[in-house]
Amino acid sequence: MTDARQDAIARAEGYFDEGGFQADLAALVAHPTESQDPAQRPHLDRYLTEAMIPRLSGLGFAPRVLDNPDPRGGPLLIAERIEDPALTTVLTYGHGDVVRAQTDQWRDGLSPFVLTAEGDRLYGRGAADNKGQHLINLAALQAVIDTRGHLGFNMRIIFEMSEETGSPGLAQVCRDHADALAADVLIASDGPRLQADVPTLFMGSRAALAFDLVLELRSGAHHSGNWGGLLADPAMILAHALATICDRRGQIQVPEWRPDSLTPALRDALRDLPVIEAGGPQVDVDWGEVGLTPTERAFGWNSFAVLAMTAGVPDAPVNAIAGRARATCQLRYVVGTDPDDILPALRRHLDRHGHHAVRIVPRDGDPAHATRLMPDHDWVRRVAGSVRRTTGQDPHLLPNLAGSLPNECFAEILGLPTIWVPHSYRGCCQHAPDEHALQSLSRQALAIMAGLWWDLGTPADST
Repeated sequence: MTDARQDAIARAEGYFDEGGFQADLAALVAHPTESQDPAQRPHLDRYLTEAMIPRLSGLGFAPRVLDNPDPRGGPLLIAERIEDPALTTVLTYGHGDVVRAQTDQWRDGLSPFVLTAEGDRLYGRGAADNKGQHLINLAALQAVIDTRGHLGFNMRIIFEMSEETGSPGLAQVCRDHADALAADVLIASDGPRLQADVPTLFMGSRAALAFDLVLELRSGAHHSGNWGGLLADPAMILAHALATICDRRGQIQVPEWRPDSLTPALRDALRDLPVIEAGGPQVDVDWGEVGLTPTERAFGWNSFAVLAMTAGVPDAPVNAIAGRARATCQLRYVVGTDPDDILPALRRHLDRHGHHAVRIVPRDGDPAHATRLMPDHDWVRRVAGSVRRTTGQDPHLLPNLAGSLPNECFAEILGLPTIWVPHSYRGCCQHAPDEHALQSLSRQALAIMAGLWWDLGTPADST
């Protein structure tokens, strides 16, 4: 490792050791940027104008805020630092919005918008998703610039404030500003590592579509003594409809929802990747598609889930047969699934089983496309080599995340190879009370990103 490269890494680590990272993350977490709460819209604007623009301007970027073309979405920001048009250009991404705080559910001594350090953990809403992650990337850029005097490559940035509500408007912004976002590769950070102590690269994501199944048989409920045995029970009928979608061990029964993209090459790429995490729930090895490993089920196959079900009044049941029942469902799907045919295929499937009365009510906008990039891609090799050089570890290489990100905007609309370097772990409680980042992981991530940014600005024959 060259002395100058090590100096940049040491600067990034010193930023952490001297308290800069914790102080800066506390300032970002203090913005209550809950995009799911319309009343918090002013904080979405202020996050960009008060937190991001000064930092980016200080790094030599030219930032500007964009109005969202979708009225459901918050503002966006794009910025660029072009050192030489002939150099490699990297696009990076982050989101400054967070899910609802759930303030009353955090344990005693914690508050979602006050960063709190306890042992290895930094608690706060957004500490892991995604404020801590994009802060790490920007701080590592600063370390490289301070050491080298320049980056040695060009960078463009897009930040959005609506990721937690499905990224409305992001795709249109990518179409409308394709020239301003043009790059050779996307390198960004979101989501978790597979294991907290091993770096991970993932190159795409499953997509998700949520919808309701609704059965309405009559207005109101009727006494179960007077009408039991005479009135059809919508909850029971809906349960039977759901049972046609998956069998008793969770295997998907809708033919069009069974992907054909789990190739031998993909199975080889997934073979040694872990899905079990210390402290996490025990994996049910007998759940899901027969013949697939748990890793293949999580990253190479589709999964169907019933997120919630209601009939009657669950918290205060009465002796009455409900008039309606509803199940909120979700399909997580991989490359090889036609997103435009997901709900039509379900309609055909339910009709074949006689459930014509069960309505399908979409909950999201247009269905997203799943994305994937294989580990043998040149850019993956390059980034993985840099991570290995910094840490001495072989990173886990995951063709696609099991969760969802707006990656199709970059992979399909902008046509970029996409590589995500996550700086969190699966036990971080993102989207839940007590969200936190790990200090040890964050410090290592600062070193990784400083080394990566350094390497991208170094001629290949000089590394």
